[in-house]
Amino acid sequence: MKKAALKEFLDAKVNQYNNPKFIETDPIKIPHKFDNKEDIEIAGFLTSTIAWGNRKSIINNANRLMELLDNAPYDFVLNHSQTDLDKLLPFVHRTFNGDDCAQFIKCLRHIYLNHSGLESVFAKHAETNSLQKSISNFKSVFFEIEHLQRTKKHVSDPLKNSAAKRINMFLRWMVRNDSAGVDFGIWNSVSPTQLSCPLDVHSGNVARKLGLLNRKQNDAKALLELDTNLRKLDPKDPVKYDFALFGLGVFEGF
Repeated sequence: MKKAALKEFLDAKVNQYNNPKFIETDPIKIPHKFDNKEDIEIAGFLTSTIAWGNRKSIINNANRLMELLDNAPYDFVLNHSQTDLDKLLPFVHRTFNGDDCAQFIKCLRHIYLNHSGLESVFAKHAETNSLQKSISNFKSVFFEIEHLQRTKKHVSDPLKNSAAKRINMFLRWMVRNDSAGVDFGIWNSVSPTQLSCPLDVHSGNVARKLGLLNRKQNDAKALLELDTNLRKLDPKDPVKYDFALFGLGVFEGF
């Protein structure tokens, strides 16, 4: 498919899926429960962290996690006691357990009290066309405090060749302002031009079939290849095509 035809096809698919109907069956529905910026970003970060596996299970467990946080994630992060953390210990989503959850809450508190919040940390090392260095730096800052070694595996590092799918998805949620009511666009210090596509099995397979990706592994090198090709289609908002690739793969079996 030639570039012009491919762009026209994918733009149509973006319009098809990038609308409020998308929210109901997607994990992004969890942060959409909140209005406050910090509540949205904490709910989004925690939800994206457990966003692997069955989507219904992800949504159910993310809802349960918000209930454990008294449906006030920012207040819980800042003001939790040890007793509050103990309430989290029964939580489990696949390999992310209650100990990991309690550790994440403590690390988030460190981020908000000592580093001016999630947006500030991710913006600090942003490069012109990439947030991958920022993600790696975020992991270092997140685990500056005393932490469980096992919990570190739940935050990806692109500089160690991870595609960092879940963090890139979270960043899409926070940064893109598409006026369609799906992504939030509440972070102003990071630009949509810097975002990377959340690369997973579905989006990777569709990208290969469309000639946007040749590399077989879904790793950081594959992500760079995909990002480069998507920026040729729309340099200002390349990650809008996540809706097209995901929709084609999950809903249409492309």
